[in-house]
This record gives sequence, structure tokens and C-alpha cells, in this order.
Amino acid sequence: MEPKTGLYIDTGYGIGEALDIEALKGVATDEFKPAVCKAEPYWSDPDKIEIIKSDIANEGLKAVVIAGPSVRVYQDVFKFDGVITERVNLREHVIWCQPANHEDTQMLAEDYVRMGLTKVTKYQDKPPFTEETVKSILVIGGGAAGLTAALDAANAGYEVFLVEKEAELGGWANKFFKAFTGEPPYDQLVDSPLKSKIDAVKSNAKIKVFASSRVYAISGAPGMFDAVIRPDGPWIDELNHKQDTWLKVQLARQKQAQEGGVAEAQTDEEKAAAGGWAVGEELSLDFPHEKVRVGAVVLAAGWRPEDPAKYESLGYGKYPDVITNAQMEELAQKGKIKRPSDGKDVHSIAFLECREENSENPFLNNSYVTCLVTLKQAKYLRESNQNGRAYIFYENMRTPGQYEKFYQTMQDDPGVFLSAGKVVGVSADGAGLAVNVKDTLLGEQLKVKVDMVVLATGMVPVTEDSAVVNLRYRQGPFLPKNPYGFNDSHFICFPYETQRTGIYTAGCVKSPMDFQGAESDATGAALKAIQCAELVSRGEAVHPRAGDQSYPELFITRCTQCKRCTDECPFGAYDEKPDGTPLPNPTRCRRCAICMGSCPERIISFRDHSVDMIGSMIKSIGVPDEYSEKPRVIVFICENDAYPVVDMAGINRLQYSGFVRFVPLRCLGNINLVWIADALSKGIDGIMLIGCKYGDDYQCHFVKGSELASYRVSKVAETLQRLVLESERIQVFQLGIDEYGKLPDMINGFMDTLSQFDPNPYKGF
Repeated sequence: MEPKTGLYIDTGYGIGEALDIEALKGVATDEFKPAVCKAEPYWSDPDKIEIIKSDIANEGLKAVVIAGPSVRVYQDVFKFDGVITERVNLREHVIWCQPANHEDTQMLAEDYVRMGLTKVTKYQDKPPFTEETVKSILVIGGGAAGLTAALDAANAGYEVFLVEKEAELGGWANKFFKAFTGEPPYDQLVDSPLKSKIDAVKSNAKIKVFASSRVYAISGAPGMFDAVIRPDGPWIDELNHKQDTWLKVQLARQKQAQEGGVAEAQTDEEKAAAGGWAVGEELSLDFPHEKVRVGAVVLAAGWRPEDPAKYESLGYGKYPDVITNAQMEELAQKGKIKRPSDGKDVHSIAFLECREENSENPFLNNSYVTCLVTLKQAKYLRESNQNGRAYIFYENMRTPGQYEKFYQTMQDDPGVFLSAGKVVGVSADGAGLAVNVKDTLLGEQLKVKVDMVVLATGMVPVTEDSAVVNLRYRQGPFLPKNPYGFNDSHFICFPYETQRTGIYTAGCVKSPMDFQGAESDATGAALKAIQCAELVSRGEAVHPRAGDQSYPELFITRCTQCKRCTDECPFGAYDEKPDGTPLPNPTRCRRCAICMGSCPERIISFRDHSVDMIGSMIKSIGVPDEYSEKPRVIVFICENDAYPVVDMAGINRLQYSGFVRFVPLRCLGNINLVWIADALSKGIDGIMLIGCKYGDDYQCHFVKGSELASYRVSKVAETLQRLVLESERIQVFQLGIDEYGKLPDMINGFMDTLSQFDPNPYKGF
């Protein structure tokens, strides 16, 4: 049964002057017969809100459609308990971007009202997903970030389980001799600040510490993660091997699938690793362990020094006095710096810093942190030996923010020599070492004799080569990584989020960081973990659709076990049952609806977003006949970046063709090809898809939605050929959220392309 609906048309903001409001009401009453149809200015005013509430009570309205400003404004105002609320954008998407009182502008407004009224008829009254959840937090890693996250969560009142693989808390940061103060005048060093944090963690009754332990497995979902904590031991090597095998098989499968075949695991071991990580044999726990249930996870496992073995050409492994910056910290802790080879005092050190990727021997894991460490260690030498000399050779020197002050201090030190240049070799020279440098700032080739050489080796996340989170997920045991080996996050909009809902990265598993950066990052991650635990306890989604109480429902009897939903979900929300059908985990779901777009059988839907709903909205659009010279174009836009772009174009009064109709989607990856087929069959002349930018520097809020949409649309050529239509009628575009100025040319250019073709021959059918 269709819900009893009220339509409220806002005549403010110039809408009443630009449109024929009575005609607009006539379309609604003639075609949809809403129980209430009113037009007044500024329905967002408190007095007008009371009118709507009175109608809800007196008329028994179950749905309210507000036609006026963008859905992105007045979100808190237009909320009515237990009532479906839909917004129709007549301001930014109609009258601010189209000529007033024009026939095409009126038709545009009428189509948007049709779509809004159609949409509310397709809502399903379903309660949110609720299950008994917990709000405790698991923190993996006891370094600077892990300690901070644990303390912040505990101080906010949440129970915390802290797992550290070493016997003592502190991580690598506890091995540092000195650290930056992070306070004015930014030119001094202090003792490691971790001792007080370690003491605070040990004395906090809400934090339970598991030292000399690792996470053996994590299963479940946000609000109900089950983590198995096991004492550290040789079993980790076996687990690392299993994960490596799993990854190799998956990569082989992907490669063969791209080449048109289906990859098979080659051995029983590979089959076991590749085929059932998430739902294979029951997890055996016949060893000492502890099992805890948590609401969210903070991954703060930290880093390890880069392996310097590959720098033999720079003397490492060949000369004992060529050491890494990590080894330099150990020497400095012992007091006066002594040379490793003979224990004599060190009077001069060459620091080799930031070799670019195109160098013969690049330092692949360099960052601003290694630059700061080099400057810090040059100060160690100067304070250890007032006559000491530090030579710093770099290809890039990065000291962001207030650290520039420390850099300037070291520049002013007469015992420190800094020069850009490429180190071409390190060799023995008497009792010391000779460093050869070319392309220096002086334009000369230098040969500097020193007592010792320090290589600025970088920071490698421990997750690069060691099992840490050990997820029992269909999509694998670890978090996706970026091209540099760090755990991937949405670095532009959601820096703490990972592609596994409820698991938040902090510190140097995400990117190289100093003390202050890691602590600040950990506070943010702890807050996100708390938010996640609280939201899922209410059946609500986390970012970017925070508060959304819908979740995917599957008509499983029609499932063909194609596995597209399990493969394409960016967040691992689906596992698989033994028979191959998808096993949804609703609290892992981000509500992007990418799975809905991926399903060829169209068995996945949300209560307020479904294949039928969007298809019905498309079918409600009025399509003029082929003689009217009024083409119709549907533009599918993602609600995250493209919708705001369209709004901004309207706010800036940018004009474009009035023949387009915007259809917002949760994500462009939400696109289902049946909508394209239905639109073309109805007589729609062209289809545009506008999504976020994708690639290495993706801006898609759902990671790969735009990329998936582009891939799917590339497969519709056959459908177009079957309908005897030109492939150029469907095009995919990318827009950044700040690129609203490009929208008119993009739309008008597409309309120019369409003008080269005859009208869609299916008009009128």
C-alpha cells in the first residue's frame, strides 16, 4: 500500500517567481493524488514546520515530500519521527541554473516532483538491524600511538584490551635517546616522553594489557568482533606463510580472470589458504589463548626499521662504521658516541639522507620523519663532542610546520654542514671512511673523510611483512595497503578509516609520523572507534552515511552464487556460506549499495534505496516525442562529491542544458545496468554518470565506486548494439568536489555529442 503523502512546495528563494506553482501542484494532484499539497514560502521556518507536523497528526501522513532547497541544507529541520521524508531540489538544481519561467525549466521542476513522489511509494517500512553488541575497544600495539589510543578510550569510560608483542610497552619509540618537544621555541630535545604514558596505562583499571602476545584471529563485525589473543611464539611464522600463500593465490586468480580465464589453486595448501579463510574449518583453539569480544579495533602496531642490507654499495655490511639511524639511537643512549669498529670517540659523521626513487640506491621509505631524525642525531654529535662535525647530504629535506625552527637552528650551527647532493659511494680511507658526493649545491664533487656514516633508512609498517590483524574475512586476513605498503585509508576525507569497517589505523602503520603526530592520530582513531561502537549499538552506519539505519537485504532464493557482491564490496561486508551464497555482516556495511549495483539478479535492496525504486523514478520522467526537439538525458550522480558539485554550480548561478535530469545515488558504484537498459527503452536519449575521481589518489568516499561504475558501463556496448543505439550515448565522467566550474561545459559538451544522433527511436513505446 502506498503511504499517505503530503507534498510541500517551497515558493521562497525565487522559486515562486521562476515557476508556475499552480501547474506544478496540478501535476502532483492529477498524477499522484497526495493527501496534502501545499505551496508556501520557507517551509523551514518554525511556524511552517508546525503546519507540517499538524498535517502529519491530523491527516495521518506517512510520507512527506519537501520541494525546495537542496537536501544538503536544513537536514535537522525536516525530521519527523516515524515519517518518510524526501527532498526535491527545486532551488539549486532548477531555478538557480535555468532561465526563469521557461517551458523547459517548468518541465524540469515537474519531473523532479514526479521522481520525489514516486520514490516515497517505494520505501519499505523495516526496522534497523539490531543485535546485542559491546562497546569495548581492542588496541593492537603498545607504542606511542597504541598507548595514547588506549588511554584516551579508557579515560572516556570504555574498557580497553591492549595487545603488545614485546614483553615491555613502548615500542620503537621507547628506544629513542631524545625526542622533539613539540613546544616553543622548537629548538630543543627532551628525553623520551613515553615513560609517563606507560605508567598511566599500567595503573588504569579499565585497560587490560596483554604483553608478549599477538592477535591470532579476529572474526565477526563491529560491535561483536571476537578477537583471539595468543602468547607470542613460532606460530606467527606459520601464519605469515599462510597469509603469503593466500595473497599469491588471489593475485594469480585476479591475473587469470583479467586474461579471461579462471585461476585454480595448485596445491592442497594453496586451496586451503585461498578458498576458505573466512568460513573454512572451525577455528582450532587448542593452545593457550584468551578470547575477547570488542566493539571496534584500533590498529597501532607501529613500524620497523627498513632492512639496510640492500645498501651494500654505501658500505653497509662492509664497514662496521656504516650504521643505520636506528643503530645511531642505540649508540647515543650509551652516552658519548663511540665508533662501533674500535670504540674510539667519534669526531665526524656523514649523514646520508633522502635518496630519491630514481637514484641508484634509493631510500624507498624515507619521509619527513627521517629528515628530522637526521637533524636530531646531528645534534646528538654536537652535544656529545663540542668539536664534532656533522655532514648532512640530502636530495630532499623536509621539515614541515614548526620543525622548520629546528632546521634553522641546525643550519646556524657552525659544526653542521648541510648540502644537497648525490652520494655516489662510501669507501675506506685509512682509519676512517670517505664519502664521495656529486651534484652538490656548490656545483662540485666532494670527498669528505669521516669517522662514521649514518644511513637514513626509513620506517616500514609492521603489517608489510607480518600477520597482525588476522581477519577471518572472505576478502582476506589483512587490511588493504596503499602502493607504499602502509595500511590504506581515505586520506582526503576520512584519514582514520580503513576498508574494514570498525578497524581504525593510528600512527606509523598508516604513514611515517613523529611522536606528536602519532599521539594526535591515535586520539582521532580512538574517537572513531568509540563512535563506531556507539553507532552500531543503535543499528546505525558509520561514515559517510553516519546514522543511516538501512542495511542490505537479500532475496537469497534467487542467488546464483556469482560472488560479485563478495568480490566487489570495498569493505569486506560479505563472507560466504559453505554453499557459496553470500553471508552479509550488516554492521560491517557502509551502506554504499555497491553490492546492489553488482548483483545481476537484483536480489539486494535497502529499505529506502532499491533497484525498483530508482527504476520507477526513471520511468516517471516525462519524455517528449521525437518531433519536439527536446532530448532527455539522465545524469546519475554520487551523493558524496557530484551532488555538492551540482549544488555549487547552482549557488554560483552557472547555466547549463535544461534537458538533463539528475538522479542521485549513494555511490556511483551503486549503478545497476538495468537502469540504463530501462532508461534507453523508455526513450531517454543519453545517460551521463558523474562520480568522484579514482586511481591512486582516489577521492571516492567508498574507495572504488567510481572505478567500478566505469568498468560496468564499459560492458554495455552489447546492450546498445541490441537496441541499435550509439555507444556515445552513455559516458562516464569524474569530478572533484571543487570542480563545479567544469559542470556546464561537461553537460553541454555531452548535449553537443547527442545532437549528432537521431532521437532515441524508442520514444513513445
